[in-house]
Amino acid sequence: MQLNQIPFGTTDWSDVAATEHPGETGHAIWRTRQFGAVRVRMVEYTPGYLADHWCVKGHILLCLEGELHTELEDGRRFVLYPGMSYQVADNAEPHRSSTPVGAKLFIVD
Repeated sequence: MQLNQIPFGTTDWSDVAATEHPGETGHAIWRTRQFGAVRVRMVEYTPGYLADHWCVKGHILLCLEGELHTELEDGRRFVLYPGMSYQVADNAEPHRSSTPVGAKLFIVD
């Protein structure tokens, strides 16, 4: 990944407009900044959230709060707790997220 033409700046995530994205159950609240081709998000999943699709977008994801369950299309499952992260390439391994208790994530893609 190349990070080009991004001047130094800070982000107060509480000032970034929130958008709501429904899941199969629950919903996600995204606060999104775009820096050239790089999207950076603070995402909160409500308790009981289950994604409504298999995602093929690559991400680097850090769990800040709660508990994130990630299922890969091949059946493997992973659980992230605060301080844990995962990374996956574009079009590499379809995955979907869920959380029984809610989660707050920092995602770069």
